[in-house]
Amino acid sequence: MAEVKPVLVVGAGPVGLVAAAELIRHSVPVIVLEEGAELSGEMRGSTFHAPTLDMLDSYGAAARMVEQGFVAPLMQYRRRDHGVIATFDFGVLADVTRHPFRLQCEQFKLTRILHDILKDKPGFSIRFGAKVASVTDEGSHAVAVLEDGTRIEASHIIGADGAHSAVRKSAGIPFEGFTWPERFLVLSTPFDFRSIIPDLADVSYYADPEEWFFLLRVPGGEPGGLWRAMFPTAPELSDEEILSAEFARARFARIKAGRDDYPTRHRTLYRVHQRVAETFRRGRILLAGDAAHINNPLGGMGLNGGVHDAVNLGEKLARVWHGEAADTVLDHYDRQRRGVTVEHVQRQTIANKQNLEAKEPAAQAAFRERMADAASDPAKAHAYLLQVSMINSLRRAAEID
Repeated sequence: MAEVKPVLVVGAGPVGLVAAAELIRHSVPVIVLEEGAELSGEMRGSTFHAPTLDMLDSYGAAARMVEQGFVAPLMQYRRRDHGVIATFDFGVLADVTRHPFRLQCEQFKLTRILHDILKDKPGFSIRFGAKVASVTDEGSHAVAVLEDGTRIEASHIIGADGAHSAVRKSAGIPFEGFTWPERFLVLSTPFDFRSIIPDLADVSYYADPEEWFFLLRVPGGEPGGLWRAMFPTAPELSDEEILSAEFARARFARIKAGRDDYPTRHRTLYRVHQRVAETFRRGRILLAGDAAHINNPLGGMGLNGGVHDAVNLGEKLARVWHGEAADTVLDHYDRQRRGVTVEHVQRQTIANKQNLEAKEPAAQAAFRERMADAASDPAKAHAYLLQVSMINSLRRAAEID
């Protein structure tokens, strides 16, 4: 009888380690390959939605994340003059989730929590400094070749190695979509905006035809946490200009007239894409998270969608590995997760951006009226929050044959 090989997971970010946790939960041996010398300290993703926390509960991770993050029960939409368009309370979702809130917690905390949970589990191993050069499907198994020439055989390979995925590129899977012309600038400050903006929610989106932005409160390693602000930037500006102290000060000054003295802890500038892989499966090679799809960060759907990929894929792949299901179930993973990515995540994140930056007065008024109406009606608020918390996308995925 042929030896059953472990599953290789490429990438030790949140998606890769969730995939590993799901497989280990089903007694499937896993080797995680991480090109870095240690777990990344990247703070890019910080929003965790209710169904994602419900999933992470299965591994014992959710409670530890809540301890290290900020629970955000409210979400607001505001005008540039700080007038409130609508306030939504995630508490209305208590009938469908154990976590009726958004959790603001940097993604690197999840990877450390999961690694701590997994490190002593039978069948789990992780290799750092292991950059993948290529992957191939050999028919009976898959092979990853590292940059140093090391060859590793596996039952299947999961590419959870980000937007520039070596796994996806090696498998020859197109990454279709587009790039927004503006780059997004993220600035973090310990200044508490609640001291100058009355009733400010920890998650607040500002709609404005000239310059939309959002404010999120995150832990950030300081006693009162950090406020993270995101702004679009003009395509013609240089990276050097945008990342200057003067530019940060000017951007912060536009949040509230009369202040420009906010201390800046972090500056990050990145291009924003809307792309989806042509397929999430090519034989024994599978994709999840940013390797499979990327989108703008408005709504916090990229990281969460990646976790949902990993749980869906891990459960199906475990059944295949144990001989309990034919490998065609992995095509079902592709149909479900790629289907909702295109139908829900891409459409919703594009709409989020368009709503905030709407320039036509009629479009601005329609958005404001729609949000105010939904927030004022418990049934409509419930329906809207099912959508933005990604509960609906999971339900839709489950309906796809």
